Amino acid sequence: MNAPEEPTPRFAIGEGYAVYRGPTGDSTVHRHAAFQIAVAVRGEISVVDASETCHRATALVVPPMERHRMLAATDLLVFYVEPHCVFADRLRERYGNGVTAAPELRDLREEDIGRAGASPSGELDPRLVEALDVLGERGVPMPVLAALVRLSPQRLRALARSQVGMPLTRWRVWVRLRRAAEALQAGRSPAEAALTAGFADQAHLTRGMREMMGLTPATVLALLRGHSRRAT
Repeated sequence: MNAPEEPTPRFAIGEGYAVYRGPTGDSTVHRHAAFQIAVAVRGEISVVDASETCHRATALVVPPMERHRMLAATDLLVFYVEPHCVFADRLRERYGNGVTAAPELRDLREEDIGRAGASPSGELDPRLVEALDVLGERGVPMPVLAALVRLSPQRLRALARSQVGMPLTRWRVWVRLRRAAEALQAGRSPAEAALTAGFADQAHLTRGMREMMGLTPATVLALLRGHSRRAT
């Protein structure tokens, strides 16, 4: 019997989400500004949380800003779902804090997120959703951002912490990483992507991407170009 073919690694960005398909090695400890849904294409996936508890299941949900590391897997499907979309509402409703087994998401596919990834949350304060969208489009100082959404800076910061579990400074980093990934997808080099996204240099981008996604720009670039380099 022939051995199953190795999957061709893939990294793509959609509206409200990103997706990775392929193998992964043991990652460094990191935390996302988005929900992570990790699905084992074969067998189970293992994720170690901040308390060193190992969670094993066919599918796991990791909420935003949960520190964790992923153990090696031969074929994995990982979704990063931004916290201010309708699909994130469903995740908040069903899954609590911490890494959670979600076998019912075993058959989740990119097209299942679809419009729910592009549609704004119906549960979060609409002013916070607007602020996150503004930061997704352009960088603005906090006083200006707060005025745009008709809140004080203090109230906007409090909303972000209470409703999406993170300070807006972390969301800014996530947005910059998204822009960098889009630049890489458009054919820019890691150094060019770093400057385009507002990072000081390529090393700054690499640190941010490793901390938030457990990946490096070189790995993402290889995936976007269809190379079979393993994720780190």
